[in-house]
Amino acid sequence: MSNTKKEAFLFVHFTDTHPNTPMSEQIYFSVSLDGLTWKTLNNKKPVIISEIGEKGIRDPFIIRSHDGKKFYMIGTDLNVFLRPDHWGSATKNGSHDILIWESDDLVNWSETRAVTVSREDAGCTWAPEVIYDKEQDNYMVFWASRVDYGKGHHKIFQSRTTDFKTFTPAEVYIERDCDVIDTDIVEHNGVYYRFSKDETSKCILMAKSTSLSGKFEIVDSSLKDVHGVEGPQCCQLPDGRWCLFLDQYGKNLGYAPFVTDDLDKGQFTKIDADFHTEIQFRHGGVLTITMEEYDRLMKAFS
Repeated sequence: MSNTKKEAFLFVHFTDTHPNTPMSEQIYFSVSLDGLTWKTLNNKKPVIISEIGEKGIRDPFIIRSHDGKKFYMIGTDLNVFLRPDHWGSATKNGSHDILIWESDDLVNWSETRAVTVSREDAGCTWAPEVIYDKEQDNYMVFWASRVDYGKGHHKIFQSRTTDFKTFTPAEVYIERDCDVIDTDIVEHNGVYYRFSKDETSKCILMAKSTSLSGKFEIVDSSLKDVHGVEGPQCCQLPDGRWCLFLDQYGKNLGYAPFVTDDLDKGQFTKIDADFHTEIQFRHGGVLTITMEEYDRLMKAFS
């Protein structure tokens, strides 16, 4: 992993405009120096637009490669606006693909590529994310899908890749008695902290483990008392605090930050008064970047 000092943030996301249009469900870039005050680039227009598959991109996520040489971005192949019944058929027979892009500099991105990762009996492939697994020396891509429609729950599935072109067959990663979707994982001091949305209570469940493939222990977190949220995204702020961004979809308010001084304790405090965006962020991903990368983005998309 590159030891380059990270001094700023890039948030890749889609947005809500009123009224919504097909362009709402594409990829927007926003940047910040402190993780709380954000500027949306490209004159508040999408940076990447999908012309393949469902012709939309929801829930984008971005990662720096483990060797620090390139960036990968993935997203949900879906544009709800363009579906006649909107959500109705998406869960049952949505795309089995994830959308993928690669870049060496965060500015110039490859053409949109679709790769099938879900099982044949799965519904839509929702909110994919990825994390590098040091133990297995590969990337674990994980997402939510529902199988056995009408009977089974949403589960989190996983697949492994080394090149983001070929993937191992999908396997169940998280399965509970309730629907579980929208999962984010961060590593700190050898511990993996996992945040997942419980679709029954509409809150975020937190768990931890010393191995991505090991048993995760539920953390008695204050997040269980925060309802109507999804799309968790966790990162460390410049002052050392950890910030969990949660999309307040229940009230259509976009993201709000919840911070803690100690991830292990899982006690988060909402500080949305200090959070400022130029447009409403919907489910996305946060990447820490260098000042050189920040300046390059500002210059390219101003």
